[in-house]
Parts: sequence; C-alpha cells; structure tokens
Amino acid sequence: MTAGRVRAAVIGVGHLGRHHARILSDLKGVELVGVVDVNPQRAQEIAEIHRTKALAPGDLAGAVDAVVVATPTASHAEVARPLLERGIAVLVEKPIARSIVEADAIIAAGRAGGTIVAVGHTERFNPAVEAARGRLIAPRFIEVHRLGTFPDRSLDIDVVFDLMIHDLDVILSVVDSPVAGIDAVGVAVLTPKFDIANVRLRFESGCIANLTASRISRDRTRKIRFFQPDSYVSVDYAAQELEVWRLVRPASGLPAIEGGIVPVTNEEPLKRELQDFVDAVRDRRPPKVTGEDGRRALALAAQITERMTTVGER
Repeated sequence: MTAGRVRAAVIGVGHLGRHHARILSDLKGVELVGVVDVNPQRAQEIAEIHRTKALAPGDLAGAVDAVVVATPTASHAEVARPLLERGIAVLVEKPIARSIVEADAIIAAGRAGGTIVAVGHTERFNPAVEAARGRLIAPRFIEVHRLGTFPDRSLDIDVVFDLMIHDLDVILSVVDSPVAGIDAVGVAVLTPKFDIANVRLRFESGCIANLTASRISRDRTRKIRFFQPDSYVSVDYAAQELEVWRLVRPASGLPAIEGGIVPVTNEEPLKRELQDFVDAVRDRRPPKVTGEDGRRALALAAQITERMTTVGER
C-alpha cells in the first residue's frame, strides 16, 4: 500500500464486475490501478469510464494489494489462486468456486500467501439485514422468496448457486446449528440447469427454513421472513425495508401485537461489501464474509442440488 491507499484491480468487468470497478474508482482510500477482461475492448471501455487502465493478468504482480475476481464461476480458482499465492488479497464473487475441491484450493492459497480471501455474499451487507440481525433470537421458522426474471448471465450454474446461495449464506450466519435434513425439488425450464427450486432445510436446533428461488418469474421478489417466539421479523432485500412485530403481554388484560416498519438507512450493499474488504486489507483483519463462510454456503448448495438430482432420477 502507498500512503495508506489500497491499490486495487478488478478481473472480469461484465454484468457485476463493472459495478465493482465503478465503486472502487470512487471509494476513499482506494486507487483503482486497472481492470482486466478476456474481452480487451470491454476492458478498455470500462477503464476509460473510470479513469484507469486496461491491464493483462501479468501486469498485476507488484502493482496491486487487492483484487476483485468477478469472472464466471468456473474460472474463480484458476484466477484467484496465483494472486493469493503472491500475497495479494482477493474478493471472489459468489459462489466462491464450482466445487468444494476448488474452494479449498482458494482458501489454502490464501493461507500460503498470508493474505485475505473474501467472498461476495452481498446480502450480508444489506442495511436491512444488518438491522434485523440484532432482533433475531432463535428463529423457529424462516421463509424465503427470491424470484427474478430470466437473466442473460450465470446460465452456467443452477439457480441454487446463482440466486438461492445468497439466502443460504444469510441463514447459515443466523442459525447456529448443523443442517439435519434436506428436502428439495428443482425444475429445469429454459436451460439444462435447474431454473426454479424449492428447498426445506431442517436444523438440529429444530429450526425449519423454506426457500424458493426462481429465475423465470415475471416479477422480482427478494424477501426473507423470520418467525420466532413472540415476534416476527421481515426483510425486503430489494427495498431495504425491515418490519418487526412483537407479542406484548401486559401484566393485566389481553396480549397485543405491536410493531411496524423499523427505520433503515439505505446504502448500496456492494459498496458496503467493498468498503469492508478494503478495510480488512488495510487493517490486516479477516473480512466479514471469509473464504470459509463462502465454502459453507457452497457446500450446502451442493448438497441441495445433489438431493434435487436424486429426486429427479426417481
């Protein structure tokens, strides 16, 4: 780092990577050294917009402290490992990799290089999720709906790895208990992969989570609801809105339900995620979402899709 500034780069400036470049170019204490893409014209276009350079992967050694890897999932390990082994901190977009073997290789490379591995589970940085976290006490039932229109990206992976994995990561960060059972149904509609999935998770604590994810819906919905003794907590990810309702038991008289919308200061979750990553690099501390966190979410997603495959074959 130069004068406390973190030198950063983005590899892969497609649908999501361009937003990483946009935010890093304006983030205080960061110098966006350059962007890399398999399409040189695309790299040059994004570089010009954000007043930086279009680089080749070989140009990064010795020139950067941190790199965001926003390439297709299949190349995450191939791109991230050499950087980590050189001691360059890396934020890998979710899912961390396409397999547990590759995820372990990324984490091992970070340890070998003595540097940070962060994973881009952006919903952890959603202001409404962060505001809800302190109000969650032993949820007993969790319901998730994440529905989106058909995308022009991420068609190389199932909807579980593309969309549902966001919610799997949030749930795993809230429910401190091993998964005891999985029931899952998936359907391939417009691609050879699962485009819609419904999953029921049972945790050893007794908590149940029911998740639906679709990338073939007409409307966009991104909500998670928590039901726990005497209270209900609802998060609208997209609107960044939080509702909390509680059962109040007075000393005398009938119980009453009180609550409503809780004020939340809206902010772009991706910006909060990148700020945490940059601060972790500068302060030499673990990021909020570590490589191990990304591996846990990936492992559960893999178990779910394996179960869906098994169900489909019966």
